Amino acid sequence: MTELTPVARPRRRIARRALQLGAALLFVAFLALGTWQVQRLGWKQDLIARVEKRLSAPPVPAPSADRWARITKADDEYRRVVVHGAFDHSREVLVGASTVLGTGYWVLTPLRSRDGNWVMVNRGFVPPEYKTRVSRTATEAQGEVEVIGLLRLTEPGGSLLRKNDPAAGRWYSRDVEAIGRAQTLEGPLAPYFIDEADTRPSPNSPTPETWPRGGLTVVQFPNSHLSYALTWYAMAAMTAGISIYLWRERRRRLREGRLDDGDDDSDHDGDDDGDADDKAPRAPASS
Repeated sequence: MTELTPVARPRRRIARRALQLGAALLFVAFLALGTWQVQRLGWKQDLIARVEKRLSAPPVPAPSADRWARITKADDEYRRVVVHGAFDHSREVLVGASTVLGTGYWVLTPLRSRDGNWVMVNRGFVPPEYKTRVSRTATEAQGEVEVIGLLRLTEPGGSLLRKNDPAAGRWYSRDVEAIGRAQTLEGPLAPYFIDEADTRPSPNSPTPETWPRGGLTVVQFPNSHLSYALTWYAMAAMTAGISIYLWRERRRRLREGRLDDGDDDSDHDGDDDGDADDKAPRAPASS
C-alpha cells in the first residue's frame, strides 16, 4: 500500500467529497427531469384528447368580434367552425407550403362575413403550375358561400428560416394581421384564419384539376415524453448504481488494507508502534 503524505490526504478527501456531491446532484437532477417529462406526458395526452374531441364535434359558428380577445390556443385551435360570407378573390395571397401533395402554396382568400368583418380563409393547396389565379378561376366560388373548416391561430413573422416580405409579396407563414395590412382590408379582421375542409364531392376519388385542395391540415402532436422520462430515470438509476458500487469497492479495499483512507491516521498506528520499538534503547549486553 502506498502511504499518502500529509498534504495528499486532505486533497484526496476533498476530491472524494466533491465526487460524492456531484453524484448526488446528478441523481436529483435526473429524477427531476424524469418527473417533469411525466408531467409533460399528462399535459400532452390531455391536449391530444381535447383536439380529437374538437375534430369529431359538429361545426360551431366562427367566433365573432366580441370573442376575439378571448381566443386562445389551448381552448380554440383546431375547433371546427362555420362562417358565411363572400370571398374577395382579387385580394388572395399565396403562402409557401409543403404538404403530402408536394411543395407549392396555400391560397389565403379574405372573406367578408355576414356581420361585415373579414375572416381569412385558407382555401387549400395548389402546386406551382396552378400558382396564378387565372389558371383556376373556373373553380372560384362566387356570391355568398358557407365555409367549414378548422380554426387556426395566426402565424406572425414567417417560417423558421425565412421572414415574410410583404412588400415583395413573399409569404412563408399565414400571418393574418400582416396579410390584412398588405391587402388593405377595410374593417375589422379576425385574429385567426380557417383551414377550409375538402369541398370536393368525392374526396376519395381525387380530381387533379380541382384546385385549391382543402382538408390537408396536419393535426399531429409528437409525444415522446414517456421515452424521455424513462431515459432520465434510467440515468438516475445508473448514477445511483455506480455510486453504490464504488462505495462498496472502497470499503472492501479498506478492510483488506489495500487503500489509505486519508480520513485519519488509524491505519498507521501499527507502523508507528513498530518505529517506536525500533528506536527504544536496548540494555547493554553483559560481558
